Amino acid sequence: MAAESLPLTASTETRRPPAGRRAWLMVALLLAFMLLNYADKAVVGLVGVDLLRDLDIDASEFGVVQSGFFWLYAAGAIVGGFLVGRVPARWLLGGIALLWVLCLLPMVWSTSFTVLLVSRMLLGFAEGPSAAMALGVAHSWFPAARRALPTSFVVAGASFGPLVAAPVITAVVARFDWHAAFAVTAVAGLVWVVVWLFIGRGGPEGAGRAEGTFAELPERVPYRRLLTSGTVIGLTVLFFATYASVAVKVSWLPLALRQGLGYDATTTGWLVALTYGSGGVLMIFFGAVSRAMTLRGAGVRASRGVLSCVLVAVAGLCTIAWPSLDRGPLQILVLVVGASLCVGAQGVAWALVSDVTPAAQRGTVMGVMVSCYSLGGVVAPLVLGGLVNGASDPLGGYRTGFAGLGGLLLVAALVAIWLIRPARDVAAYASASGREQATVDA
Repeated sequence: MAAESLPLTASTETRRPPAGRRAWLMVALLLAFMLLNYADKAVVGLVGVDLLRDLDIDASEFGVVQSGFFWLYAAGAIVGGFLVGRVPARWLLGGIALLWVLCLLPMVWSTSFTVLLVSRMLLGFAEGPSAAMALGVAHSWFPAARRALPTSFVVAGASFGPLVAAPVITAVVARFDWHAAFAVTAVAGLVWVVVWLFIGRGGPEGAGRAEGTFAELPERVPYRRLLTSGTVIGLTVLFFATYASVAVKVSWLPLALRQGLGYDATTTGWLVALTYGSGGVLMIFFGAVSRAMTLRGAGVRASRGVLSCVLVAVAGLCTIAWPSLDRGPLQILVLVVGASLCVGAQGVAWALVSDVTPAAQRGTVMGVMVSCYSLGGVVAPLVLGGLVNGASDPLGGYRTGFAGLGGLLLVAALVAIWLIRPARDVAAYASASGREQATVDA
């Protein structure tokens, strides 16, 4: 059997006992954690039209606000990733979620552009390590062969957050004003903190222990080897493009639907909710597909790497197409499919990180990856804001911006499918470790 098609074997699958109810309870709490994380991200986009009016800012300044969220995101991701496995999960996740709440509070009363920008920057720093923390805890509860599905559930919270937030925030703004939307998200975050501090915990898996996947990982691998492996680089490229897509969707999709295509506020809220909801459902569905492929002997590269890249490529084609279609069911279908497949790929792809990273080093590697791909979130909202501001009409700017985003997704999928070779990378780790040990013994 070729090295790149080596499967997660049945012996690996049965070596560990099945995950219990407590493990899945943690998955549910982590899904809620990611749900709130993305609801906090989405709130400014969802109140964007009212916020532009009340703060008297234009599209370019709004783009700066949405980009500003990501200016300190990378620093937060590295700091938080380093703490994964070093600080108990109970206090780590509870503390970071409490920081989110504190960052949201100023916008409950402020109408200052400066306060808005600073609060979004600080929120970005606090939310930067969220994915690495949540996935690090989730992976500690499951053996390698069983991680794809729970990973997809956790990452699906990124879609369910705006799904829940869109209709709720639209209703809150209609009943009160946009300040109330920040109050609602802050209170929800505080409730999660209390619940997590009472029952949240890290898993029983030994953080320093090597694990069997398709090949046995060394206990530790030099970070220069981990971070320059083809699989980690390929996944980072793929995540850069998908995160740019997520950032644009969070920041600009509600405005594109209202300003560019003329949908009313209520319809826009439901359309945005539909893109997120279908993305969450498909993320879980493709996690199950990946799991089924693994059980039937498919290699990790096929069941997690190739599958993710194909989904992102199709999402790219849909992203290019939907703004140029006429309003109606076909346009909505293409929009929803593109947005859903893009995020649907992420849960499956994230499981690959732990396949090529020793348990004790996961948090740091995930944090560095997040810090790198989050640059897509910095650049994409700014570029789209400039295109919309410089276009003769808003719709023309949105069409150009989404076409460029779709092209980025296509290129990233092609690059990633070429680089992602988990069996090769793990074999290289073992070979290098053997040579280093032989040198020491000599």
